[in-house]
Amino acid sequence: MTLVKRMLQILALVAALAAAGFWLAAGANRGWTKTSVPVKTLDEVLGIEGITYEKRFVPGLDFLGAAMLGAGALAGLSLLFRNKRNQMTK
Repeated sequence: MTLVKRMLQILALVAALAAAGFWLAAGANRGWTKTSVPVKTLDEVLGIEGITYEKRFVPGLDFLGAAMLGAGALAGLSLLFRNKRNQMTK
């Protein structure tokens, strides 16, 4: 197997595992990616509950899908490189 082919396959595996790990560590959001999340707040004077938005990146399934698509593209790209053939002479 050629070095380039093996490196592309390893890079694809690392990218897929890193994306899945980041998605899991960031909350495994099963919806769309969010850049802000709602946070319930309580008014100290009146005691009324309200919602404010906190800026935070929460990756969703679209992030995970795009990362897996990229990893699949790298793995597919490795198929363009041929294996080395051993020539046997008699």
